[in-house]
Amino acid sequence: MARGSGGRDPHGVLHELRLDYRPPLWPDSLFGHLVATAVPGVEEWRDGAFRRTLRLPSGPGIVALIPHKDPYAAHVTCRLRLADEADVPAAVAACRWLLDLDADPEAIGAVLAADPVLAPLVAATPGRRVPRTVDGAEMALRVVLGQQVSVTAAGTLAARLAVAAGEPVEDPEGGLTRLFPTPAAIAAVDPAALAMPASRRTSVLTLARALAGGDVVLDAGTDPAAAIDGLAGLPGIGPWTRALIAMRALGDPDAFAPTDLGVRLAARAAGLPATPAALVAR
Repeated sequence: MARGSGGRDPHGVLHELRLDYRPPLWPDSLFGHLVATAVPGVEEWRDGAFRRTLRLPSGPGIVALIPHKDPYAAHVTCRLRLADEADVPAAVAACRWLLDLDADPEAIGAVLAADPVLAPLVAATPGRRVPRTVDGAEMALRVVLGQQVSVTAAGTLAARLAVAAGEPVEDPEGGLTRLFPTPAAIAAVDPAALAMPASRRTSVLTLARALAGGDVVLDAGTDPAAAIDGLAGLPGIGPWTRALIAMRALGDPDAFAPTDLGVRLAARAAGLPATPAALVAR
């Protein structure tokens, strides 16, 4: 549910809304991940809010999402700057999907807490959500850009791509400058603008063409199995990449990336097996 009010200023239509959710929601991990992986110019953390640009039907928008420290606050504050107020429903839907606000944390926590190893982790940080995306195609391309590089390097590559192919935006309240490029815009970019190994450049451009041509569809609500099958034949889209796309772009609750270094380190710290095969079996 979204509740709030709106008004106009010279830079667009302003709305402040409450995005309600079923408590609890643990903000540190959710917003911490979004901030750590933010693409400069497209996303930022400013004055206690995660801010980013949005591609909407009537034109570009900017959202500021403000978490509350209390996991049981039951809402996130959402401030929207839009080209047209008709875009409010689309913007709210994108933000709810990004923050996984329609999850049922009590049901999820109950299942996870039945495991004696996971139970204390669930109790310590109730209401963990999966950070998703406002656009499935964007997330898929960002996952490929992030293959075998640090989080910082992935952000730098994505920011360069946004400068090369993303439409400019005006942000009177912060440092946002671009929309993340569409797949069609990325497919048309000069390959020399992609400062990365040739194999990854091929993966990015091939994926962009598949998304632009409709051969792969990653919209919210898309059947994850069908979408992942469509990705399987593309160069450089291995199991780790497909799992991350399934998890964050498509909201697949069964997605799991056992080869991910972060997953393996966390498993070891929790006393779980740290090898991929043993983790899958566990």
